[in-house]
Amino acid sequence: MLLEKLIINQYSRQSYMAIPRRRHQYYSRVRYLIPAIAAISSVLLLLFIFLSFFAPSPVHNDLLHRSQHYFSRNYDVNEANEMPVFRVPINGRVYDRDIWSSENAQFYNGCSNASSKFAKSEDVTQPNRYLAIATSGGLNQQRTGITDSVVAARILNATLVVPKLDKRSFWKDDSNFSDIFNVDWFISYLAEDVKIIKELPPKRGQIWTPHNMRVPRKCNEGCYIKRVLPVLTKKHAVQLSKFDYRLSNRLKTDLQKLRCRVNYHALKFTNPILEMGAKLVKKMRIKSKRYIALHLRFEPDMLAFSGCYYGGGDKEKRELGKLRRRWKTLHNSNPDRGRRQGRCPLTPEEVGLMLRALGYGRDTHIYVASGEVYKGEEKLAPLKALFPYFYSKETISTKEELEPFSAFSARMAALDFIVCDESDVFVTNNNGNMAKIIAGRRRYFGHKPTIRPNAKKLYKLFMNRNNMTWGEFASNVRTFQRGFMGEPDEMKPGRGEFHEYPTACICEDSEAKAKMRPGPPKLGMVSVPDKRNVDVVVKDQNMYNEREWSDPEDDDDTSNKQLEDSHDEASLDEELELDELLSD
Repeated sequence: MLLEKLIINQYSRQSYMAIPRRRHQYYSRVRYLIPAIAAISSVLLLLFIFLSFFAPSPVHNDLLHRSQHYFSRNYDVNEANEMPVFRVPINGRVYDRDIWSSENAQFYNGCSNASSKFAKSEDVTQPNRYLAIATSGGLNQQRTGITDSVVAARILNATLVVPKLDKRSFWKDDSNFSDIFNVDWFISYLAEDVKIIKELPPKRGQIWTPHNMRVPRKCNEGCYIKRVLPVLTKKHAVQLSKFDYRLSNRLKTDLQKLRCRVNYHALKFTNPILEMGAKLVKKMRIKSKRYIALHLRFEPDMLAFSGCYYGGGDKEKRELGKLRRRWKTLHNSNPDRGRRQGRCPLTPEEVGLMLRALGYGRDTHIYVASGEVYKGEEKLAPLKALFPYFYSKETISTKEELEPFSAFSARMAALDFIVCDESDVFVTNNNGNMAKIIAGRRRYFGHKPTIRPNAKKLYKLFMNRNNMTWGEFASNVRTFQRGFMGEPDEMKPGRGEFHEYPTACICEDSEAKAKMRPGPPKLGMVSVPDKRNVDVVVKDQNMYNEREWSDPEDDDDTSNKQLEDSHDEASLDEELELDELLSD
């Protein structure tokens, strides 16, 4: 019994002593475990911060989701019906050409110097003979009018008064010439060609009101001498109103070159516009070494006027039809026929598909110059899904930076003009004035790539795209776009609108080209060894068979000539609005 008690007591003492030891071991483990947990937590926190920093933004996620939804919605394979696979690739592909440059561009250069036969202005300008000009339309339509006004003054041997800009048109901009262009540079640069003054001198101490008249569209030298010169000789001061496309493309070479000197050298934007334009270009260059500029015309008014249909059903027809009724002189059109004939602008999605087929990938940065797009984001979404790096002057600038320009449509258009002109590739979905002016300018200054859609051929391709593979589609796009990419020899001399194809002002270095690629020189191109003094007449520039939807008055020159004399003022106002709407 005693022995049992001793054993129990001994076991109890051992158990009691074991408790502190276990407690000590437990606290020892905890003491080392806490720092380990803290270290692991710190590492996880740093990893989370790292991933958050490099994760796509919500906007990017939205674009990615939209892109995935776009491709899956439009281009899934229909295995049940064994339809061809039309799946748009994410990236562009490398083809047999550099998509960022024009072939043989180094062999061509702008050449607009006057020949030795072109007399100085001081020798031909007649005293007491003043020509005033009232332009019409948006910035680029007015630019063509200003350019042609200098040539008209030269034909009439008159002193030109600085042209008045249109302040009551569709564009509602009260800017003066000097608000957009450097007027002193304009006068001084052209001093040897045409005498230019800022205002009419007073007549007998009073303000001189010039005699107002119009000339027909595409009026040539003989037309001006016959119609305007007798009135100018009698009245001494004449104002030509609504002066846009009032000068023929059928002019002597020296007069064509004068056009180029005005358009490409004398018309320089004011310093505030140039500085802001340069800032926008710099911002695009920071984002990407190279960028595309897209002039996108898809405004509701423009679509209504064009009479085109884009598959929006009865709702689209009602909406655009209601807008179209604003113009009483418009006849009923066949919307499908307009698309088939290539007279309608491409949709934003179609522009995106064309660019991808030409080899431009998802990482291409695009600057978009556009007005209000019909149906807004709904129409832009497919283009943004294909090219998510999508910018405009509003998205890359602050409100404060644009404030001096935002209330003036012409100044805002001038900013877009600069960014488009400086782009590596210029693309348009239309054949309007801005597209033509910039295309001609880019040809003159080095033939930078300028893509104009072959809308007639592409329309059939877009309509049947789900019945072919992507490879077939892309191959056809590249085939159809030959001759529409801004290459030097795309248009035969004497054809095309002069402001778009200024062939009289582009010289070919045939000797250097022959050394690189033996063969006869291109027919009709001017060679650098000076043939510029030859006084020839250029064929009518508007003979090619593509109708220009952007300028409704061009469709019927005969009826337009009758309108000049027979319309009352109300009808002329409507005619003016028709012409302006699609101008820029």
